[in-house]
Amino acid sequence: MAGNSDPLTPRAKLAVTAGKAVAAASRAAGRGSGSVIGGRVALKLDPDLLARLAQNLDVILVSATNGKTTTTRLIAEALGAAGPVVSNALGANMPAGITSALAGGSDAKFGVIEVDEKYLAGVARDTDPKCIALLNLSRDQLDRAAETRMLAENWREGLAGSKAVVVANADDPLVVWAASSSPNVVWVAAGQMWKDDAWSCPSCGGVMQRPGDDWYCGECGFRRPTPSWALSGDHVLDPHGSAWPIHLQLPGRANKANAASSAAVAAVFGVPPQVALERMYQVQAVAGRYDVVQFQSRDLRLLLAKNPAGWLETFSLIDPPPTPVILSVNARGADGTDTSWLWDVDYTRLTGHPIFVIGDRKLDLAVRLEVANQSFQVCENLDQAVQQAPPGRIEVIANYTAFQDLRRRVGN
Repeated sequence: MAGNSDPLTPRAKLAVTAGKAVAAASRAAGRGSGSVIGGRVALKLDPDLLARLAQNLDVILVSATNGKTTTTRLIAEALGAAGPVVSNALGANMPAGITSALAGGSDAKFGVIEVDEKYLAGVARDTDPKCIALLNLSRDQLDRAAETRMLAENWREGLAGSKAVVVANADDPLVVWAASSSPNVVWVAAGQMWKDDAWSCPSCGGVMQRPGDDWYCGECGFRRPTPSWALSGDHVLDPHGSAWPIHLQLPGRANKANAASSAAVAAVFGVPPQVALERMYQVQAVAGRYDVVQFQSRDLRLLLAKNPAGWLETFSLIDPPPTPVILSVNARGADGTDTSWLWDVDYTRLTGHPIFVIGDRKLDLAVRLEVANQSFQVCENLDQAVQQAPPGRIEVIANYTAFQDLRRRVGN
């Protein structure tokens, strides 16, 4: 329980104070939220600070390739019914950003923390979480991220014997294999639209069989576990077989899946599904994602898609043709500099939409769309794309830094 005793040593308090000062200076200089630089300074002064900040909290870690920022926000909203929550809601999900977030929550009961996949094992070691939510694993940032099975192995080894309740997606074989080393797993049937990273068995390398929604390895017998929670249309089925309606302001099947996992996490802490799901309705947008903004007298809906699995889910959200679509792709450090992933995205799903292409790597994307037989226009910037788009709301899909550029341009 938080607030029982002060866990911070004088050195830790100094580290927190210094980190906050540096973060404030960074914000004042217009260099972003300052949470990462502030956390780095704090950890330099006290390398054990993350563990100290976490020791009076019930910590929940959320990790995945896609959906972790949104799911973190939904869980934080749901657990607010049981006590004050501190969270890294803006997505600074490596140790420095996490340390900054926890330093701001001195009277919190829960710490709901999004964690980058590569750092999950280390952050779990430092924070002694009560619960860990594992949603999915797919290819991302090809130039520097480990191949997906290596990430799954990292999770599997890092979580072996963990005391945490692991809430894991039963439909993703990589997640199931990673979570199976944990003694206490709650399985959620959250679905898996993108299957291209899960055709071979992570346990033995055999070929996965996928009859219907089921999956199993024909060679070693590794198979889908029986879920106790499930997403079923617009409802979450709980372990007692009750169906609870999902009402979200966030669009799409992927967010219903995030809500199902979030309800299972909330139940670990005694928050009933009905209460958890009602609270999730409050979330309208997450760090600008799904926001509809006005720009040049037009409505633009901003959608983030960082990798093939994310683009696939996003295509299912957009309004039908002839809704205009603007696509923006960068390949800066935070995106991964390798754009070969564009060839894994099925752009034929955009047939019938007027398409406008912008971003640092607009020519890479143009070649890909050409091969997919799509008609499109390459534009210099957002302003030009919006001016050329036919009437109606415009769907704008961008990868990570391209999305940040767009938010700055529209003043969001």
